Amino acid sequence: MTSTTETGGVTGTMDKDYNLIWYVEACLTNALRLETYIADAERGDDTELAELFRKAQSDSKKGAEVGKRLLQARLGA
Repeated sequence: MTSTTETGGVTGTMDKDYNLIWYVEACLTNALRLETYIADAERGDDTELAELFRKAQSDSKKGAEVGKRLLQARLGA
């Protein structure tokens, strides 16, 4: 959903903070989903595909970690 007017008045969270929270959640969800895809590839003896999914999972985990650090710094935790 794209909004050109919401800046925290409705949600109580500024768009940029909300977007960062969403990003972390999306990265973590992706890392979890890729675990299933890795297992499927391994069951099918497709090591090339499993490795692709492992790399994508690693990238998602890294993105989540960077996002969490930014959240901590910005929200003062």
